[in-house]
Amino acid sequence: MLPEKKQVLIVDDEPNLRKILSVQLSRDGYDVLTAEDGEQGLAQLRDHHIDLVITDLKMPRVDGMTLLRRALQEDPDLPVVMITAHGTVDTAVEALKIGAFDYLTKPFDKDEVRQIVAKALKTRQLAGAEASGGQTAPGARFGIIGTSTGITDLYAILERVADTPTTVLITGESGTGKELVARALHDHSSRKDKPFIKVNCAAIPKELIESELFGYERGAFTGAVSSKPGRFELANGGTLFLDEIGEIPVEMQVKLLRALQESEFERVGGIKTIRVDVRLVAATNRDLKKLIAGGTFREDLYYRLNVVPIRLPALRERAVDIPLLVEHFLRRFNERLKKHVIGAEPEALDILASYPWPGNIRELENVVERAVLFCDTENVRADDLPPEVRGSLAPTQAPITDADLQAALASEGGLKEHVKVAMNRLERELVGRALAQTNGNVTHAARLLKISRKGLQLKMKELGLREGASEKVE
Repeated sequence: MLPEKKQVLIVDDEPNLRKILSVQLSRDGYDVLTAEDGEQGLAQLRDHHIDLVITDLKMPRVDGMTLLRRALQEDPDLPVVMITAHGTVDTAVEALKIGAFDYLTKPFDKDEVRQIVAKALKTRQLAGAEASGGQTAPGARFGIIGTSTGITDLYAILERVADTPTTVLITGESGTGKELVARALHDHSSRKDKPFIKVNCAAIPKELIESELFGYERGAFTGAVSSKPGRFELANGGTLFLDEIGEIPVEMQVKLLRALQESEFERVGGIKTIRVDVRLVAATNRDLKKLIAGGTFREDLYYRLNVVPIRLPALRERAVDIPLLVEHFLRRFNERLKKHVIGAEPEALDILASYPWPGNIRELENVVERAVLFCDTENVRADDLPPEVRGSLAPTQAPITDADLQAALASEGGLKEHVKVAMNRLERELVGRALAQTNGNVTHAARLLKISRKGLQLKMKELGLREGASEKVE
């Protein structure tokens, strides 16, 4: 199956500019929609799934800033790129502070457009791996839903560190809600009325990361037709969230460390030292200590980031929170899909609680949306869940019977031999179930069993199980 084309909306009152951008982006493989002002742009957002908006600042009826605010109210993860003339650059910078992804200054060249669009769409894709929450959901604090031990521990940490300037390092698998926690730290601090600037380091090409973080001066490199502030400047007085911090090139880490320690830096191609007041929150789904051992992450930077560590539990570690999360997502999708599903049947909840959720909360969100879409009753039933999730309660191997025990006692083997046989049988059953629950994914099954991938492969070889053949395990 071919990958679905990304849909880009261009909003501008200049027909020639709309045409030029439409032709280029269409040739680059995107589906393009256009609108001649913000009012038409909002209508297009309501009627279509849009992956990226490129909008002019000055337009009749509804201008670019109004379009930006209303678009982000509906979809906070939607990247919006502003188009500006030299005389409105300050307004474009203000747009970045309230959530715009980036801006293009007229005249711009094709390569600049291509780079910004690719970076924005990759950031959108990576943001899809993170979790969402709800401020008004029962059992929610700081916009985070849950009453499990791991989440109540998180609440306690947020209470202590939110309103401080201390650097925080958030770790956890993709989909556990790292950006949600970063946003909570900002929103519950004295900086809440200042900018919250987020950067996904994995979405930025290595050669552009310095100019992205620290900005550049006019003429610093080919295509730098005007000066541009970096994310540190934009976050001045507020919070800078560096997601996927482990992806920053090692040669850039020295400059980042200096910016954190001294609160100062220079733009690319500049000589003026710029001082800022920024609270840094970083996040990663990688093991930074392993990166340090491999020489791709600086140990001094790690200790500078890891002042307050926050580890987010995977959803399989907090299954007790699943009913609350399901309730929250049901309310959301009832409103979005015009449905009236009031809950989930106990059997469906049992299945959801037993599934390992390799995609964490985002995967649960997608499953609930699909269930609401296909549900024809007041409650989500087991049959409304996807087959891969329903398989999480696959029948287990039959328990040892009295006949088994009698046969074992009558055999020549001693106690140790009987225990060895029983343990082998139990290991085979547990490994088989883990593989079945993860659709044969050895990495996810190993994580579920809390052993290394290599250890699981050796155990599968010992038990005579083949990769990809988990459905045949009895």
